[in-house]
Amino acid sequence: MEAASDPLSWDNIPSMPPSAMRAVKDITFGSIAGMVSKVFEHPFDLTKVRLQSQVLDTTARFNGPIDCLVKTWKNEGVRGLYRGLPAPIVAAMLENASLFMSYSELQDVIRRINSQPLSHELSLPQLALAGAGAGAITSFLLTPVELVKCKMQVQMIAPKPLSVSIPESTAAATLDSTLGPVSRPLPGPIAVLMSVIRTEGLRGLWLGQTGTLIRECGGGASWFATKEFVGTTLIKRRGSELTRKDIVPWESALSGACAGGVFNFSMFPADSIKSTMQTEEDLRPRGSNAPKPTFLGTAKAMYRAQGVKGLYAGCGITVARSIPSSAIIFLIYDGLSSRFG
Repeated sequence: MEAASDPLSWDNIPSMPPSAMRAVKDITFGSIAGMVSKVFEHPFDLTKVRLQSQVLDTTARFNGPIDCLVKTWKNEGVRGLYRGLPAPIVAAMLENASLFMSYSELQDVIRRINSQPLSHELSLPQLALAGAGAGAITSFLLTPVELVKCKMQVQMIAPKPLSVSIPESTAAATLDSTLGPVSRPLPGPIAVLMSVIRTEGLRGLWLGQTGTLIRECGGGASWFATKEFVGTTLIKRRGSELTRKDIVPWESALSGACAGGVFNFSMFPADSIKSTMQTEEDLRPRGSNAPKPTFLGTAKAMYRAQGVKGLYAGCGITVARSIPSSAIIFLIYDGLSSRFG
């Protein structure tokens, strides 16, 4: 008697080219992994953005990550810790879906350029190159979403409300620059998005693109290369004949954790500059006629204000949350790939 087919098997999906099926799997698995990890890490990401955005302030609102978390909890509650969550969830799903799909496709491109079979395992430098390319592609999707996210995460500490028309019924208790309670209408993600388009045009959605490109390009290379190196090292300890596909859950988690720490620490200054650029108009408005912040100009201003320390504001809590978050991403992605791949 034939065994009953698994109703969850991808084999039950109408036939499509192998490359298209792999792309669908990469998008699906990457989206799920990104969504789950973002729910876990969002309060820490909010803390990072708020610490980064105060580098150019004359007086700091927060004395460090713990102080920021405590004050946010006291003044805004659980809702405040998850302020702006929809945008990061969309960003995480886009980021991981794009990263994993682009990473797989670029590996095939490298194999074709080198006249290698598609089953050939690439060297670590080649995997890093594919990761860098995947990060570069993904950066163009991420910048608009992260712009909205960053603006929403500093709403409660901005000295004045965003110039967005929203109903008075959405007014909420918020904070001014001294963390005193002030009643202010808080725009949602769609209102923030439309406000940027009205005032800056579509091009304004890519404010901070240089920082995102540097972070994702370098970060993609280090993230995938570290994960592959640590994962392969762990796999080979169990048997030299084993391949990357033989990775087990704890190896996925451990190698992913290492990758997350390396990515965020190595690329953190670029992310700090990007976040500062994207929140500049909300926290330190200079008027419509003032020149727009540039990547190099913002970097120089941050360095003059606080030196190297300013470029790494919020780095500790970011690396700390990225370790379990990246472990979750690869644990889920590798697990789904093993189960349904």
